[in-house]
Amino acid sequence: MRHLPLLLIATLCLPCAASAQDTPATIAQVLQAQDGDSHGDLRAVVVLRDGAVVAERYYNGETADTLHDIRSAGKSITALLVGAAVARGQLATTKTVGDYWPEVAGSPAGKVVLDDLLTMRSGLAAFDEDEQSPGNEDKLDEASDPAAFVRGVPAAAAPGSIYRYNSLGSYIAGRVVENASGADLEDVAAKALFAPLGITRWSWGRDVAHHPKGQGNLSLRARDTAKIGQLVLDDGAVDGKTVIDAAWIKAALAPRVAIGAVDRYADSYGYFWYAKTQDIAGQKITVHFASGNGGNKIYVIPARRMVVSIASGAYGKAYGQRRSEDILKAILKADATQM
Repeated sequence: MRHLPLLLIATLCLPCAASAQDTPATIAQVLQAQDGDSHGDLRAVVVLRDGAVVAERYYNGETADTLHDIRSAGKSITALLVGAAVARGQLATTKTVGDYWPEVAGSPAGKVVLDDLLTMRSGLAAFDEDEQSPGNEDKLDEASDPAAFVRGVPAAAAPGSIYRYNSLGSYIAGRVVENASGADLEDVAAKALFAPLGITRWSWGRDVAHHPKGQGNLSLRARDTAKIGQLVLDDGAVDGKTVIDAAWIKAALAPRVAIGAVDRYADSYGYFWYAKTQDIAGQKITVHFASGNGGNKIYVIPARRMVVSIASGAYGKAYGQRRSEDILKAILKADATQM
C-alpha cells in the first residue's frame, strides 16, 4: 500500500482531528494543522475577510515582520503597475513594446503588442519550462546586457496565437513601465501602490543593469501581500479611494486565455493573473490569484469576500504548489461550515 504524503494525511484528517466532538475544523485549525508539515519550508498563511485578519499563522522561523521572496507572484504586481501607467495616460495596451522601449524597437520583442505580452502570448521563443529556450528565465538572469538579450530573442510563433509561460515578458513589461513613466520601477511601485496600502518594507532584486525585476524577486511581508490581494478584491480601491483603476482590475482578472490543458492549477490567464474555479462541497467558487515558484500565492475569492496569502520557500519543488492549493481548499471548506 502506498504511503500518503504527510500533508495529504493532515488535510484529510482535519475534520477528524478537530471533531472529537463532531465539530468541523475552523480556519484557525486549518492553519494550525500545517504545523505538522514535514517539509519545513512553509512560511506564512494570512486570511482576510472584508479587509480584516480572521486568521494568520507563521511557520519555520517566519514572523509577521519577515520579508519573503514571492518569486513570480511579483508578475501580478507588475501588472498592477502597468495599470497605474495606463490610468495616467502613459501606456496603451494596443501599442507595442518598441513604442515605449526604442532600444529594442525593430527586434521581435519590440514588435509585440502589450496586450499579447501581458497574457503570455508574445510569440517570442521564451519558455521557462524548457532550459534550451532562447528566452528562458535562467538565460535572462545570466545576461550581461539585458537589453541586448531581449533584442536577440527570436520569434517562435505569431503574437497572440499561443500561451507560453515565461518571465521574459514580465521583465519587458517592467522596463516598458520605467520608460513610459520616466522613473525606476521600484519608485513607481512605492508611490503608486505601496504607499497607498501602507506598505513600508520590501526588497526588490535587480538585474545587472540595475533595473528591478518585473518578473519577480520582490520580497514582502505576508500581511502586505494580503493587502495587495485586498486591493484587487476591492476593485483597486483603499478606504474608498482609487489606487488602481477598477476597469484595469477587471481587465487583468478577465479570463483571456484558457490554460487548463497546460496548467493543473489554473483554468485561465489574464494580465499576469490566474483564475481557477474550485469545487468546494459541491459549490463552484472562482478564485483569482498571483502565483510564484514554491507555492507563493495571493488568492482572491470574491464570493467569500476573502483573501488568502501564502508564503512558501519550496522553491523548485512540485509539492509547493500542491500544498498551497490544498491549504486554500481546506480554508474554503472550513469557511463553508462556518457560514
